[in-house]
Amino acid sequence: MWYGDRFKNLYDRWPMVVKLSDRVKVEWFKQVSPISEAAPDEIPVSGIGTIAAARVTPDDAPPFIAVSMYARWIRPHSSTNSRWRVGMPDGSAHRIISDLSAFVGSTDPASHRILAAGDLNMAFSATNGDPFVARERTVTDRMNVLGLERIGPKYPAGRRADPWPQHLPSDSLNVPTYYTTSQSPKTAQVQLDHAFASRGFHNSVAVRALNSVEEWGASDHCRLFIEVQAEGA
Repeated sequence: MWYGDRFKNLYDRWPMVVKLSDRVKVEWFKQVSPISEAAPDEIPVSGIGTIAAARVTPDDAPPFIAVSMYARWIRPHSSTNSRWRVGMPDGSAHRIISDLSAFVGSTDPASHRILAAGDLNMAFSATNGDPFVARERTVTDRMNVLGLERIGPKYPAGRRADPWPQHLPSDSLNVPTYYTTSQSPKTAQVQLDHAFASRGFHNSVAVRALNSVEEWGASDHCRLFIEVQAEGA
């Protein structure tokens, strides 16, 4: 990998696109440095461990680009003297958007079929009182400009938080996908995992949070079930 000799210990959380069915053909894009022109089987990447991409061709539907995302936290530079110990994820999210925009070759969203999902470490429905709401909005704004709709998961495609979190307005459709060390799947309150799809193509994509206590799983993040339907189905 182009970054292989730059760090002694790389973070071990990596986005991946994995083939689990013989009903699809998967062609993975090899990651290369952020060059301006890539080979047909390459994707230039500007962040470490933030994105993976593949061309997926189902037996019963047209091909699409599948993108797995992880917006890792970026700490402020020491020169800022910031008290933000963890930092913010929007810097990584913007790198992801820049990288996946290589698959956008026209202002017409109908010209591409992209499905991008993963942990973006953002809620996207926080109230205006949240100090980071404006920074999060820049991410959805850029996705929208590229013709990518945020398709969820949104209630009722997932269980709502109970008790209701203070950071969300009462009419939010957010569903919890993550719990902290002081919580459990039953008391999870925060949605950090999201899916986006090209406008138009998004009408053929359904996403649901597997966030009930019974189906949550072993991770602190629940799984997202994303179904791509054949056109006209």
